[in-house]
Amino acid sequence: MNKLVLALPAFALVVFWGDLPALATNCPVQIMRAEELIKKADKGKPSPEATALLAEARKLVAEAKASHERAKGKTDHADAIRKAKTAQILAEEAAVRAVP
Repeated sequence: MNKLVLALPAFALVVFWGDLPALATNCPVQIMRAEELIKKADKGKPSPEATALLAEARKLVAEAKASHERAKGKTDHADAIRKAKTAQILAEEAAVRAVP
């Protein structure tokens, strides 16, 4: 029983503190993916709607980079990842709306 009481707090620390480095290293990956999708969608001849979506995606990527650089905890890193993933979605939608 004593071992269980000692193991639970140690397990909780590993679980809660273990996620922070994973989030911190995931931000640049998501930001890079968003930038790649923006470049891909920007090739060719984007429609006016696609151009507006790409502008919004670029703005979100810049915000994600800033959030990641000044991040102090999980919430800040999660915010950066959310912005980067939203930029990815916008870039994918712009690619679909591009003029063939």
